[in-house]
Amino acid sequence: MLDLHLTDVDLSRMPTDEDLGRLQFTTVLYYLQCTNPDNGLVRDKTQAGAPASIAAIGMALATIPVVVERGVIIREFAAKIARRRLEFLMNCHQGPEPDASGYKGFFYHFLDIETGRRVWQCELSTIDSAFLFAGALTVATYFDGDSEDEAKVRQLGTALYERADWNWACDHGATLTHGWRPENGFIPYRWRGYDEGLLLYILGLGSPTHPLPPESYAAYTESYEWRNIFGRELLYSGPLFTHQLSHMWIDFREIRDEFMREHDSDYFQNSRQATFVQQEYAIRNPLGFEGYGEHCWGFTASDGPGWLTKDIGGARREFFDYVARGAPFGPDDGTVSPWVVVASLPFAPEIVIPTLRNFASLKLGMRRLYGFKPSFNQTFKDENSPTGWWISPYHFGIDQGPVALMIENYRTGFLWNLMGNCEPVVRGLRQAGFTGGWL
Repeated sequence: MLDLHLTDVDLSRMPTDEDLGRLQFTTVLYYLQCTNPDNGLVRDKTQAGAPASIAAIGMALATIPVVVERGVIIREFAAKIARRRLEFLMNCHQGPEPDASGYKGFFYHFLDIETGRRVWQCELSTIDSAFLFAGALTVATYFDGDSEDEAKVRQLGTALYERADWNWACDHGATLTHGWRPENGFIPYRWRGYDEGLLLYILGLGSPTHPLPPESYAAYTESYEWRNIFGRELLYSGPLFTHQLSHMWIDFREIRDEFMREHDSDYFQNSRQATFVQQEYAIRNPLGFEGYGEHCWGFTASDGPGWLTKDIGGARREFFDYVARGAPFGPDDGTVSPWVVVASLPFAPEIVIPTLRNFASLKLGMRRLYGFKPSFNQTFKDENSPTGWWISPYHFGIDQGPVALMIENYRTGFLWNLMGNCEPVVRGLRQAGFTGGWL
């Protein structure tokens, strides 16, 4: 296994721009090494035998322009990688059969990494499909050259996105459903209230083939919760990733929808406030977990020690497996995720960089293959761990993308500038009522 350990790194000065570049590089290697070269499908996680994740595939597509611009892969070959991946996805069977790859243009959450067929009776996921579409539109926008491969990437990326029937996914309601299963129909949950679904609606509203009606966005925002938390005014959502994933592609600085105009804010500033709320929660540490503090925070959807209860220091502690942790209202079991802190770099670098410096001083793999381990828990002791406490044994494909893409947006704004020229994204923002700024 490639060892990117940096023996000459001075942890007291980390991270500089050079260090961030190295972290970005080692993180994006996941999409080069955990991809099936026959079809471009990307493993959900590094665990042996893991299936492909449709969201990870979308994030892998989105990183292709970054690795070209950073000189990791030459443009000619990168276009071929994107073309092969999109061709396979377009050729995957779409239909109501339980072993299809998708239906009505959307894809199942997890696919067999060899065949591209559904696994585990998982759901047809609207949000994970949205990440795929965003990645497809990224390469379709970036590869604007005259070569056969670049033209094919544009055609395939656009077709993959335009095939999705957004109105079907609403199931006769005003808002989008979470998904569908052939065995029992639509999932009884809808995208309402602020979360990563913001991207979902913008893409749906921007579709030239099956667009959502503008009233769907109003229905999504209708249950927004504006709160004052630790003296900070913000649109609330607990897990930090919900304040980040839409921002990987869209520069929300100084563009506002009706809700943000009413509150004299924007979604970028809102994510900044949410980042500070996370840090303040860790400083206050109301549940008394080990390690929390000014430079140790980051609560989000992540792997955890497992579903169990332990007596620790005279207190009964409950721990979780993979769950959406959040602040300040939980759930919280002492698990912290370095990747989600990195993904807040554009919003609050003044608190993110010192926190990364602290994480770099711990044995969390920042300077090794794939970068930081996705989560750790200092309260949960593990004698087999090099640190003495629990560290996730795997890396996840959906954690790598936010690190690589948000480091790039922090360093250069490249993804934001690129997607500002993506017609469906611009159309979706305007249909949602966004005005101002670069728009």
